[in-house]
Amino acid sequence: MNKYKLIFIGTSSFGLPAFTALASDPDFEIILTITQPDLPAGRRQIITASPIKLKAEEKGIAVLQPQFISDIREKILSQNPDLIVVAAYGQLIPEDILNIPQFGCLNLHASLLPKYRGSAVIQAAILNGDRQTGITVMKLDKGLDTGPILAQSPLNIAEDDTAETLRAKLAAASADFLANAIKRYLTGEISPAPQDSSLASFAKTLTKSDGLVDWTKPADYLEKFIRAMWPWPAAWTWWNGKQVKIISAQNQPLEISSYKPGKTFKYNSGLAVQCGQNALIIKKLQLEGKTALDSQEFLRGQKDFMGSVLG
Repeated sequence: MNKYKLIFIGTSSFGLPAFTALASDPDFEIILTITQPDLPAGRRQIITASPIKLKAEEKGIAVLQPQFISDIREKILSQNPDLIVVAAYGQLIPEDILNIPQFGCLNLHASLLPKYRGSAVIQAAILNGDRQTGITVMKLDKGLDTGPILAQSPLNIAEDDTAETLRAKLAAASADFLANAIKRYLTGEISPAPQDSSLASFAKTLTKSDGLVDWTKPADYLEKFIRAMWPWPAAWTWWNGKQVKIISAQNQPLEISSYKPGKTFKYNSGLAVQCGQNALIIKKLQLEGKTALDSQEFLRGQKDFMGSVLG
């Protein structure tokens, strides 16, 4: 049996389990990988290759890294792929590229479409208190996550999930699911079904400023906010002109509303912050330029933090 020729387009670690599964599947051959250019990463801003590029090179698969994918349309056309698969690439794929493969272009998306189209879909599910999210395999069209759906798989959200842990769970669950969905699609077992756009919602790309904590919000909302923002952009607040990341808080808010929002106070042996309604016990935080510490260690080094008002 001839293998289906695939082009895989992706950048972040989210697509890594799916890429690895497809590269190892005897029914597929990844003939080309397309990923974003190497970028500075980390505190020292070291130029770093994407996880997808590193895995492709490990497996001896050709890699292209255009600034804009439209620049390599002719190269993609020359490969004569049966199918293009996209997972967390970071650019919209132009329609003239979507139409190149015989079977079109499929996308791995980290929500149960049409809920949460867009970028920060994992964060949105946590922030909104959803008990369940999932992965969607869809056929791309010229819109943003508007194409017809091939398959979906739900996944429960744990009470302590952060965007980081939930992203890892969704990525792991997607590997075999994507491969199986592609095979069922290519053999005609499943067909793309249009989305109900009246049910659609959108999750915009996050910036650093989106992580600024508004202490006038209720404590139960801010507990979800802290988890949703980790690790990027991280929930952060101002203290004495410096940024402090709030890495984790206790799930159960305190029924205390007697201080000004943002006021830090001692609760038992821990650190609490007053919110617009109720208060949060802060478990772990990080002053800019310093390492992350649990609250007791942090307070030993920053004795004037307790009793201050965060902004």
